[in-house]
Amino acid sequence: MMEEAVLTEDGACAPTAVAAWPVLRIDRGRRGGLVDQIVAAISAMVSDGQLGAGTKMPSVRQFAKCNAVSTFTVVEAYERLHQLGLLSARRGSGFFVARSPAQSPASSSSTPPLPGPASEIDVLAPDLYTGQAEALPVGAGWLPPEWYGETTILDAVRHAMKIPAGRLRGYGHPLGFPALRQHLAASLSAELFPVDPDQVLLTHGATHALDLVLRTLTKPGDVVFVEDPGYGNLLALVRHHGCVPVGIARGAQGLDMEELARQAAARHPKLMFVNTVLQNPLGTSLSQQDAHRLLGLAERFDFWLVEDDIYRELALPGEASLAAMDGLRRVIRVGSFSKTLSPALRVGSLCASRSLMPELLRVKMVGGLTTSEINERAVLDAIGTRGYRRMVERLARQLDDARERAIASLRGVGMAPLAQPRGGMFVSAGWPDAPRPGRDGRAIADAALKAGILLAPGDFFTQRQPASIWFRFNAAYASEPRLLDFLRSQP
Repeated sequence: MMEEAVLTEDGACAPTAVAAWPVLRIDRGRRGGLVDQIVAAISAMVSDGQLGAGTKMPSVRQFAKCNAVSTFTVVEAYERLHQLGLLSARRGSGFFVARSPAQSPASSSSTPPLPGPASEIDVLAPDLYTGQAEALPVGAGWLPPEWYGETTILDAVRHAMKIPAGRLRGYGHPLGFPALRQHLAASLSAELFPVDPDQVLLTHGATHALDLVLRTLTKPGDVVFVEDPGYGNLLALVRHHGCVPVGIARGAQGLDMEELARQAAARHPKLMFVNTVLQNPLGTSLSQQDAHRLLGLAERFDFWLVEDDIYRELALPGEASLAAMDGLRRVIRVGSFSKTLSPALRVGSLCASRSLMPELLRVKMVGGLTTSEINERAVLDAIGTRGYRRMVERLARQLDDARERAIASLRGVGMAPLAQPRGGMFVSAGWPDAPRPGRDGRAIADAALKAGILLAPGDFFTQRQPASIWFRFNAAYASEPRLLDFLRSQP
């Protein structure tokens, strides 16, 4: 599939007996796109040792000229290889082979082999996100549609669809819809910390924002601190980028700061992800004192803090804000509207320092150009109404009532909460029994799924073997009789 060649000084390609770079023999008549062929060929070259760890790849322009393909094709292929962990991107230097042959996938297929699930359900199982599954979504991360203020959202979407025809000719602003960024900057400046619109970058939801941060600031092998228990998708995302996740214990009293200091001194993390307010899955918030200590440790050991702040609108005023305390020097703030409007809109945001924003923007464009201006217009239309604040306040009250009922209901079937939530949509609770073969969180969740109930076991949220059997419950569904009958039936 390839012949030997070197790249000359002008970027051209010349055959040679001792190759600096193998030229790919790309079959344009073969089924499958050019990107797939390039990814498969380079994956095979890494696997069989032709490209060793640390090998510098040709620049996008050189590769495109050498192989007679477009630069867009090369960018997409390099980006996919980066996602697979085969290439790493170094700012100002280009792409390098990230894995040695022993670490590389054995298959030359463009799609890497996926590990078999340990359970019938998984943290990234599609049914957890479709919202269309028949199972009762007790473990889901969204609320019943009628809780979101359906009329407000539908009106906003209809209004957004009236976008001027001239706006349909382009991709939209790379940072995101300017009017929404201005609104966010004004709101954050009034309520939390001063920020300018050019320090706000819009994303396809919060998970996309977390991914952009990892792509921008890390390379394979970097140590990344996460909360334990913490957001399950984040663990998968950190590992996907070839980074090493290290869990820092978080419990009813907050983060274990002593463990954090010990681990930071020993592991030298590149960054840490933290839910300051209404943490997923515990529902707790960091105290002002712990937030200050966390910032001090980040300064002392020189790592970034990524504040996943998507639940703040559902929290009481005055909760700690790392971004406000730090002024975006080493804190990057992630926001989202999926918890107060609708998860279907897929609009999130990043707030960062001016020095970091150009690289975040570049990585956003490499991975997908711009975000949806129609979605962003719909969000602006919804949050700009007089009724939005009242809707959020009503949502918070509904959640307060639902959480109280959920905790009482779960206690009634012998389960105790891991922590007392300070607000939000989650209650994590379980039995004190230690897991044993045939009776652990995943086994019970599998049995629940057969009974039409979707549970999220504690295994989803932790790197450690859970000491007890527990689950994250969505407060909106946790008092359903069908769920409680199932939990009572467990031996």
